[in-house]
Amino acid sequence: MTRTLKRLHAHATKKLKLLEEHRIESPYPLFTRPTIEETRAVYAILAANTPGGAPTVHSEPNDTTTNSGSATSKSVSCTGSSALPNVLDSVIGTILSQSTSSQNYTRAKCSLDAEFGTGEPAFERMVNADVEQITQAIKCGGLANKKASTIQTLLRSVKAKHGKYDLQHLHNNEIPNDDAMRELVSYKGVGPKTAACVLSFCLGRQAFAVDTHVFRLTRMLGWVPESSNPVDAQSHLELRIPSELKYGLHVMMVRHGRTCRGCRNGGRGPCPLKAWLRERNS
Repeated sequence: MTRTLKRLHAHATKKLKLLEEHRIESPYPLFTRPTIEETRAVYAILAANTPGGAPTVHSEPNDTTTNSGSATSKSVSCTGSSALPNVLDSVIGTILSQSTSSQNYTRAKCSLDAEFGTGEPAFERMVNADVEQITQAIKCGGLANKKASTIQTLLRSVKAKHGKYDLQHLHNNEIPNDDAMRELVSYKGVGPKTAACVLSFCLGRQAFAVDTHVFRLTRMLGWVPESSNPVDAQSHLELRIPSELKYGLHVMMVRHGRTCRGCRNGGRGPCPLKAWLRERNS
């Protein structure tokens, strides 16, 4: 095993160990919020006050919504293909969506597709290309050097594991969420948030990704300790939030965080969640 492969294996082992530790027990085992009643109350408030209301979990071709650090963006296919959503393409799209806006992400994804195409032939071309070619294709999305290297490493790892550039087996609903999550986070550059986004928006499963908006709102609601971090917060909330509410609650929290006047621009304006908290604590 080469030094690079050993390093990748050690990194994956560490991530999987942390994931397994928190699969049954929260990283905050003495923290008992949110209660089921709280999650249902907040879900109802957001459904009544968020543009678009409560969404339903789904998996539709070319409408694979993923979550970036600050916005919800689409893992789009710029070719108009109507095939079953490509899981590996969705993972790459979610990597591209990290730490950028929805608009910049879409530009980067379409530029990457224009440069290399889509599907397994495109993945092969990306692996064989100079990393600078990928970097130039996605530079409008930010952090292009890091993301280009991550994409190439991901593709090589998938090919080494499965003999082809293909993760479509994860569409099999007989594969438990935990197993699908384990496979996704085993790849370098794919953390719990990215994996949860792919599970929800590509595979149509219930998972609760914690992005910037969700983390801020759940801390405001007192659902995680003040000292928490996003990764541990996601592990805690995955265990505390009822499965049937995870997808809708995530989507509405992101939309709320982006549009609520009371949560943006210094918090000047009404916020139904803050009003509920004031009434609840009075």
